Amino acid sequence: MDGFKKRLRESVQLRLSLVLSLAILLVAVVASIFAFVSALDEAHEQQDETLRQVAVLFDRQHMTLQYPEGKAIEGDDEESRVIIQYLADGKQSSATTDELMPLPFPTTLADGLSTVDVAGEAFRVLVRTTARGERIAVAQEIDARNKEARESAWRSLLPFLILLPVLLLVVGDLVRKLFRPIAALAAEVDQRAEQELHPLDEQHLPTEIRPFVIAINRLLERVAQSMETQRRFVADAAHELRSPMTALSLQAERLDAAEMPEAARERLLPLSRGIERARKLIDQLLTLAAAQSALNHPVVAVSVHDIYRRALEDLWPLAERKHLDVGVEGAEDVHVLINEMDLLTLVKNLLDNAIRHTPDGGRIDLSVQRTQATARLQIKDSGPGIAVAEQERVFDPFYRSLESAETGSGLGLAIVKAITDRSGARIEIGFSDEQQQRGLYVSVWLRTAAH
Repeated sequence: MDGFKKRLRESVQLRLSLVLSLAILLVAVVASIFAFVSALDEAHEQQDETLRQVAVLFDRQHMTLQYPEGKAIEGDDEESRVIIQYLADGKQSSATTDELMPLPFPTTLADGLSTVDVAGEAFRVLVRTTARGERIAVAQEIDARNKEARESAWRSLLPFLILLPVLLLVVGDLVRKLFRPIAALAAEVDQRAEQELHPLDEQHLPTEIRPFVIAINRLLERVAQSMETQRRFVADAAHELRSPMTALSLQAERLDAAEMPEAARERLLPLSRGIERARKLIDQLLTLAAAQSALNHPVVAVSVHDIYRRALEDLWPLAERKHLDVGVEGAEDVHVLINEMDLLTLVKNLLDNAIRHTPDGGRIDLSVQRTQATARLQIKDSGPGIAVAEQERVFDPFYRSLESAETGSGLGLAIVKAITDRSGARIEIGFSDEQQQRGLYVSVWLRTAAH
């Protein structure tokens, strides 16, 4: 019960359905009572009119009466029997039921309708004076009349009994359909990627929720402006830092070429390495800002093997320095739909990450397989891998694995994630050796180009 009350407080749809159902039920009950009473009164009026018509028929056709002698007549129904007798004959009657005629009706009854108790039975009696001056009584048992009237009244309630549950179901379905645009809007917002901050379509929405959608669109616009400002700041700061860091690098190279004491040269080596790491960090910040930008990047059909070759050419010296076995598995090439520079940046960052974390003499394999309308790009290495608890966080900017001994900026996988989000691709990471929980594989699914 508490769960239902909580749902009732939180759900406008449930409250609306419940209120409408209760309103329909209340109106149906009131209408049913009114219809039942009206039908009952109408049935009694029709029964009284029947007594009048019988009396008129008797008078118009100048009928004469002959009382039955207790013989059963086919089709005679005691419950709906109509009795006709001369009112004056009630003086000599000793009958106690309507099977014996005449009945002892009071001879003092006035013309018209009245209710009379005879021998413990209630009768509805119509008294009429005929054209010949005779007074006749046309009567029927009250119990039989009430029974028929109630049956007629209950039959008048059948449409309510049939339509009420149908109407409740229709109302529930209509309420669900009326709230369907809201559910569809929520699903659309929920399926959006982090970078998709374009406004929601507000043209075909109900006027009641349009102000909320307009407010959400304004919020999205402000968030997009804020994110664009942050990206522009990072890109501008990185760009401004690039020139002085390049100058520092050149000064360090010139200083390295000059004659100096051995102790000074030993101090120069970590300085040069620090400058190189700073230069790489600045380059990656610029790359991340470009990957997260909202600018439209042209999408073309790109050869995966060609991108692999270009990435290997750029990073081969690093792999060779660690004596790594790096190669491409499979001879079949696949063309995918993506911006060429985006794919090259993605592959270079994944390959650079694999080279840095794979120990000397290790192995790195690049592959691509076509699966219907998508292609699966995969890079596997024989390094330590990434713990399951950290596999979601490694895509955050500047996050580095706690067990990693390699130096780095922690931006490589963040750049990869930004490119896949913007390109509509899907990325997955896991252990290349599941049994020993070692090695890392990164799979990226991209749309393939038409043959």
